[in-house]
Amino acid sequence: MGLFDTLAKQALGGGNPGDILSSLLKESGGLDGLREKFQDAGLGEAFASWVGGGDNHNVQPAQIRQALGDEALQRLAGKLGFNPQMLLPLLSQFLPQVIDKLTPNGSIENSSPAAEQIQQVLASVMKNGLGGLFGRTPG
Repeated sequence: MGLFDTLAKQALGGGNPGDILSSLLKESGGLDGLREKFQDAGLGEAFASWVGGGDNHNVQPAQIRQALGDEALQRLAGKLGFNPQMLLPLLSQFLPQVIDKLTPNGSIENSSPAAEQIQQVLASVMKNGLGGLFGRTPG
């Protein structure tokens, strides 16, 4: 089984990444707290692009580490059974899309979405993202 197969399995069904992302949001103080972490790291404009309409600004793995901090990354990676260095590129690729889908009206209307909602959004984002990596169009 290849790396992306393993990631897809874990993200789409192995464990419950929606619960893990929910715990990250809870630890951060919800979407509002996560926004504050990104603002404090000088990434407020990027986070705002994920919430607002238009294109999502890209962030690099090092920027995700700067915003979330090593302790939070260690806890999240441990819950997934990942090394934080393996998790950072995934977060930099998928977190903007997850935040974007959790804020469809261009604002944070629910700072603490339910784990089920996060799971649905994450599954959709991962399915579309991994499909794109292998030449399939999102559906």
